[in-house]
Amino acid sequence: MQKIDTETFKTRVFDFEKNTEWKFSGDKPCIVDFYADWCGPCRMVSPVLQELSEKYAGKLDVYKVDTDAEQALAAAFGIQSIPSMLFVPMSGKPQMATGALPKDIIEKVIGEVLNVK
Repeated sequence: MQKIDTETFKTRVFDFEKNTEWKFSGDKPCIVDFYADWCGPCRMVSPVLQELSEKYAGKLDVYKVDTDAEQALAAAFGIQSIPSMLFVPMSGKPQMATGALPKDIIEKVIGEVLNVK
């Protein structure tokens, strides 16, 4: 699990300033966790994402974006509430989920949306 800023996001996930159509720039599926340090539900989800990033190491990247520090990036994705998670498959459109999702739901999305087993 890695905390990233807007510039890193643009090189590893999607350059939203250059592209209007979705074009994934990563080399494996990823989850982008939009969070803030003061957010209680975000703190509950963080250890779950850490555990899943270790379980799926080498198959899946997990990134964290601090919405307070990266406001333009959060705005570009219309983040209204946190935590919000962007699930990015290798092909096809990403899917956004909001709220503190339980581990079993996140794992289901990893399997069904990201096609990671």
